[in-house]
Amino acid sequence: MPTIHTVAVIGSGYMGGGIAQVFAKSGFTVLIADQSAEVASSALDRLVSEAYGFEEKGLFELGAAAAVEANLAAAESVEQACAQADLIIEAVFENIDVKTEVLQRISAAARGDAVIGTNTSTISVNKLKSAVENPARFMNIHFFNPAPFIPGAELVASDETDEAVVDAVIEVLNAAGKRPAVVGDTPGMVVNRIQYAMLSEAFRVVEEGVASMEAVDTLVRNSFGFRLGLFGPFAIVDQAGVDVYKSSFGILEDAFGPRMAIPESLSDAVAAGVHGTKVGKGLLGDYGDQDLTAIKNYREQAYVRMQALQTELGTPPGARPVQE
Repeated sequence: MPTIHTVAVIGSGYMGGGIAQVFAKSGFTVLIADQSAEVASSALDRLVSEAYGFEEKGLFELGAAAAVEANLAAAESVEQACAQADLIIEAVFENIDVKTEVLQRISAAARGDAVIGTNTSTISVNKLKSAVENPARFMNIHFFNPAPFIPGAELVASDETDEAVVDAVIEVLNAAGKRPAVVGDTPGMVVNRIQYAMLSEAFRVVEEGVASMEAVDTLVRNSFGFRLGLFGPFAIVDQAGVDVYKSSFGILEDAFGPRMAIPESLSDAVAAGVHGTKVGKGLLGDYGDQDLTAIKNYREQAYVRMQALQTELGTPPGARPVQE
């Protein structure tokens, strides 16, 4: 498995800069590169200053800003940044032609054993792999904005990516405090497919006059969005009742047709007696008495603390009151 100590980030804007901060504050040696040495140098000044600002606000742990300053440097060129890096992450504009051109340049400059990643939220990794010599070392490492504060990372291997490369990337992301998950190569991957499905329905209820945008935002962040900050969707189904969700899907399918159809795997689970935590058998596996007690205690404490955090922070800037 490749060992990663040095990281190069190509693209020093909001996303690339945030990725560079993540690795630098975690103790990795990081070089950033951009269209010119001047752009990279200016970005370096911004990222270091920003890190100290984050620390002053309590957003970075004590000592993180000094680590960013010590471990992060600006390269004179893409080639210089890539030359000795163990891991190189392309984080440029979300355009397949631009990314292809930059990845070709990275590939030509990188060591033969360097791991190369692209940070893309929409482009298939299999469409980009041809830009990289030895595509077995290439994969999508999708960070979420703002990178220093969102813990998730979506990992997508191409049909040629070496499994050892995936393992190495998981290891380095864990070391940098991220919580990665490997998913398949599909348009939008996992997060955007789910997010855009929700957005589609949100726009639809507004367009139908069912609710205002303000009402939708208020309800989502104070209901299922509130829960989703702590539990994933399948965990929530297990806790509420798998059979309950099947029944609810049936009502929605009758009203709205195929777009709300009961998922086949949900019907199969209910038919097999998988009804959730209440029977000790859920979509995510079996639950014993100790599991149920632990879930209950965690959920109660988590929801109370989440509500306290909402109260402490107040209404999000830009939020509008619901019209009566």
